[in-house]
Amino acid sequence: MLLAAATLVSGVSGCATGADPASSRAEHGARGAQGGSPLHAPAARAIDTYATELRAEYAARAAAAKRWGLAKVPLRPPAPPAHKPKIVTRKGFEVEDGENLPPVFTTIPTKRKVVFLTIDDGAEKDPAFLRMMSELKIPYTAFLSDYLVKEDYGYFRGMRDRGVTLNNHTLHHPYLPGLSYDEQRHEICGMQEVMKKQFGKAPTVFRPPYGNYNGDTLRAAKSCGIKWAPIWDEEVFVDHWEYREWDRSLHPGDIVLTHFRGKDDWKGTMLDDMRRFLKKVTDEGYAVARLEDYL
Repeated sequence: MLLAAATLVSGVSGCATGADPASSRAEHGARGAQGGSPLHAPAARAIDTYATELRAEYAARAAAAKRWGLAKVPLRPPAPPAHKPKIVTRKGFEVEDGENLPPVFTTIPTKRKVVFLTIDDGAEKDPAFLRMMSELKIPYTAFLSDYLVKEDYGYFRGMRDRGVTLNNHTLHHPYLPGLSYDEQRHEICGMQEVMKKQFGKAPTVFRPPYGNYNGDTLRAAKSCGIKWAPIWDEEVFVDHWEYREWDRSLHPGDIVLTHFRGKDDWKGTMLDDMRRFLKKVTDEGYAVARLEDYL
């Protein structure tokens, strides 16, 4: 039964196996759970019910994809890993005496064809963006700066209530290496206090503005309760992508950056930005997974 259910998940969700959900259900129903014997009726009915639910979910996501102007239905990510990968600082990104500090990384170590969407700052607050991502069931992680989000904390509470993890991106988005340790700690710990007051908890994940940091940044972050400091491997804009790696390609586990921006800053909206992002990752066979499931 578990094998049948797994096949159904792959087929209905549009994962890389390409299995047809109806044929998978029929095949497994005929073979049974043990040695080719027929499944007991209750087990068969349970599988049929599960298949029906998965078909309905896929139909809803397909309708959402069409409604939001996507040519393809985004792929569903696999279940979170049973054993989370060990996260270490990317080679070349270390700081002196940084062994016990939050690791700085651009990619999650995994062989799964998944990428992680992260969105920074909080300038644009488009209600349609929240609806789009919820209806498509696309996970993402937000890194917030208080000087922008304080205009409308309620918008980001709505994001949190949809299951999005809200993380620390400092109070004022400064160039942290240009500040003293105490100034950096104020920026990071101060945002921790805002997050706890406004959103119910202080996060354990922090992204330094512009991806710039030094040893004091990471020591200050650790003192504020931060455990991880992810940056990114690719950045997507409304009209183009930018890459950290020489091959200008996506890789399993890559962290992708974009920003809360709209027509005031871009030649398009956040919806346009997400269409570009989802088209590329889906065309290349990647699903969007939830970053916190791997930390």
